[in-house]
Amino acid sequence: MNLTKILASTVVLTVAGYGIYLLRNGDQVDYSTEVKPILNKRCISCHGGVKKQGGFSVLFKEEALAVTESGKPSIIPGDPDHSEFITRLTSKDPEERMPYKEEAMPQEEIEILRKWVKQGANWGEHWAFSQPQRPDVPGKSMFASVFNWFSSSAWEKNDIDYFVSDRLEKESINHANQAEKATLLRRVCLDLTGLPPTSQQLNEFLADNSANAYEKMVDKLLASPRYGERWAGMWLDLARFSDTKGYEKDEKRNIWKYRDYVIEAFNKDLPYNQFIKEQLAGDLLPNPTDEQLIATAFHRNTMNNDEGGTDDEEFRNAALVDRVNTTWEVLQGTTFACVQCHSHPYDPIRHEEYYQYMAFFNNTRDEDVPDDSPFLRQFKPEEKAQYEQLKNWIKTNVSAESAHKFGDLVRFLEPKVHPHWGDQFINGSLADNKYLGIRNGGSVRFKELPLQNKTQLLIAYGNKTGSATTLEVHRGAVNGPIVTTIRLDTTQKGGWTNSWDYKIVPLPAGLPAKEDWFLTFKNPKVKPDQSTCIVGYFIFMEDFPGKGKAGYAENQARFISLLRAEPENTTPILLENPTEYYRKTHLWERGNWTAKTTEVHPAIPAIFGKLPDNAPKNRLSLATWMGSNQNPLTARVAVNRFWEQLFGTGLVETQEDFGTQGFTPSYPELMDYLSVKFMDDFDWQPKKLLKYIVMSATYQQDSRVTPDLREKDPMNRLLARGPRVRLSAEQVRDQALLVSGLLSDKLFGPSVMPYQPEGLWANPYSGLSWKISNYEDQHRRALYTFWRRTSPYPSMITFDGASREVCLARRIRTNTPLQALVTMNDPVYVECAINLAKKMEVSGNQIDTKIEDGYRLALSKEISPDKKAILLKLYQTALANYRKSPNDANKLLNVCPDDRIKPHDSPQLAAMTMVASTILNLDEFITKE
Repeated sequence: MNLTKILASTVVLTVAGYGIYLLRNGDQVDYSTEVKPILNKRCISCHGGVKKQGGFSVLFKEEALAVTESGKPSIIPGDPDHSEFITRLTSKDPEERMPYKEEAMPQEEIEILRKWVKQGANWGEHWAFSQPQRPDVPGKSMFASVFNWFSSSAWEKNDIDYFVSDRLEKESINHANQAEKATLLRRVCLDLTGLPPTSQQLNEFLADNSANAYEKMVDKLLASPRYGERWAGMWLDLARFSDTKGYEKDEKRNIWKYRDYVIEAFNKDLPYNQFIKEQLAGDLLPNPTDEQLIATAFHRNTMNNDEGGTDDEEFRNAALVDRVNTTWEVLQGTTFACVQCHSHPYDPIRHEEYYQYMAFFNNTRDEDVPDDSPFLRQFKPEEKAQYEQLKNWIKTNVSAESAHKFGDLVRFLEPKVHPHWGDQFINGSLADNKYLGIRNGGSVRFKELPLQNKTQLLIAYGNKTGSATTLEVHRGAVNGPIVTTIRLDTTQKGGWTNSWDYKIVPLPAGLPAKEDWFLTFKNPKVKPDQSTCIVGYFIFMEDFPGKGKAGYAENQARFISLLRAEPENTTPILLENPTEYYRKTHLWERGNWTAKTTEVHPAIPAIFGKLPDNAPKNRLSLATWMGSNQNPLTARVAVNRFWEQLFGTGLVETQEDFGTQGFTPSYPELMDYLSVKFMDDFDWQPKKLLKYIVMSATYQQDSRVTPDLREKDPMNRLLARGPRVRLSAEQVRDQALLVSGLLSDKLFGPSVMPYQPEGLWANPYSGLSWKISNYEDQHRRALYTFWRRTSPYPSMITFDGASREVCLARRIRTNTPLQALVTMNDPVYVECAINLAKKMEVSGNQIDTKIEDGYRLALSKEISPDKKAILLKLYQTALANYRKSPNDANKLLNVCPDDRIKPHDSPQLAAMTMVASTILNLDEFITKE
């Protein structure tokens, strides 16, 4: 027998065996794809996490097979004829038939459920909750190669394309050809850097005919600092980043260094699992850097309510809930928020598991206080040098542990005891629910203060009464033994601000671990209705270490000086509570934070297993698990998000919901293939993943759609063509600035305030105002625009930006007349049109040439004769009108009568501005093709 016959026999036997396998197993009902959707659609609203009518639930296996209120189970595996679950579906009695008071279930669905019960009612696992496995690449296996030996095409550039071509072949759809070179360049530039190509980039790329010209350009774009800005923009929606705190006052928050961290993390290609670890638990890493601490501002982007009379604990809990929900939506693509009030109605996550997960976040130091503490204090150079000297002295003369402890006290001013800890007020109150405001002779109790080993008390206060106040600290009762007496002199700071003066006083030795203190305030010179002073917070400290060592007095003074220092910058961060400040976590009945019931302890939902037994139950262990290969969701959700940014729609369209109510992947095997590759081959590095995707033939396809393809796949879910989507709000603005020559390339720094109409900010009780930035800050990338939650930058919102009060997993693109009004009339876009017109004016002598150059500069391609004719006619009409009304031209160009630097020909420039504005308003300009 020759080799050909052996090969043919092998193929025949393999095909026959595979056919027998299909005959035997093809009738097996799949729970996840066939049964679960029916249960969710028809049954679970009455028999699930919220309701369990008749004691029957189909959410969890043990509940579905358990005995119901009838005294017997509703589902008997293997016996559909005696399973009430099935018989109720076909009952003729309307009071008995299910779904109750709804249309009868279609017969084909009943048959699926009957067959499922007959086959044993096997409970499958939802695809997203199982570990991704690397599938075989279609068309590359030995078996497939036999059949494709002679028919395989050269279209595929990497494994992504094999998945796509396999699916397209099954659907009898042809893939598109590769996009034109200039179009592809503009697409990949916009995708990787958020900006279109410059003229230099375009010319270099078109002139490079080498086989790897495209790859070289991709590598340059990935190495560009603009890359980090583009992908940080995506992340800031998820992180609900804002320059303000939200709620009524919506005051300024100094958190822009978090944005810098995100930009830098993307630019240096920080592995994604490390990226999320630093944001969830950077403060718990060994010897965290300032950048790793600033990373934790991810969860300090929660809103803070400074409104008078609000309860700090209520809004601390609101922030806590937001952190839990955001973590799951951003990193796990799961509607975990549902579980706050009850077990999940569609996914196997129980009510108590929400609070077990919340327990990981419940022990951070923040407490919804006006100063946004805890924060990282970053000092001016001279103070930073003093700080390093202090730490080195303590480390040398005492211990590294002590240097770390007192260094952190200087950096964070934590842990604080805030005024809202107080109760049993006499002749005083929690003024505006924020600060201690006790009148002469009044008192307040602080219950169970953590005092073990504490020998110093720091008081942050303000006294503008003109006379000193005496503060007496009593033990156990208002008239109990005096612990200490403190004189609070008058100050320039304090009052209704977050800027305080400090008093540091010694405490007696031998204080108990915890004790009730009663504070009385005396100042007979104040009016009866006047507070004796305002107290911001207390800090209990240990003795400064190293007594008796050379340099002790000098470094103790240095320590106190640094405590009092005004830092150069402060950024809100997460800090874990010390043991003595530990909070217990309880389940909230029906999600009500005031109705606490059973105490719970940190754990992840059971469907995902559990953390290692030897791992501490804290945020760092949680963050490590979230970014591990044992988590079935993190890589999938990340890959899907990157894919959506490139193609306009994710492989799973519902980025925020990978659960049973979300959409199934358009390419399930490709989803898992890329997820495993992202973890194992790319080591979680986004640049490697993005390069792999943009190097695929799938990504490089022409985006034009044929009538046949529009009918078969209007949303391009099968990927038979390249992506064509409208640019984001930020990209629309940045592109206009770039092609007009106005865009600043300045990186990092505080947020800026470009032009905005007067009167948009009218928040009550807030002195915050929009102060237009100067010089190049006017023209920085939209990423750096000051973002106020109650009044975001108008053009961003018009183009579907988020208010960022909560995280936004994906922006839904809209198409409204307001968008055209923005790009035609917003002063920013008018300015861009004027500057583009000026560039067009100097590009040549002929109007035709000027229009060609302007179009090419904006669109990175040559203009068609038809379009050029239309723009030429527009120019001629506008020029004739402006010749008749030169004042209109000057008004458009903002030229003053006494301006010494005027255009050579205002009507001509104004007419060209109309052409430039039209180019900037073309659909193809605000669209990625």
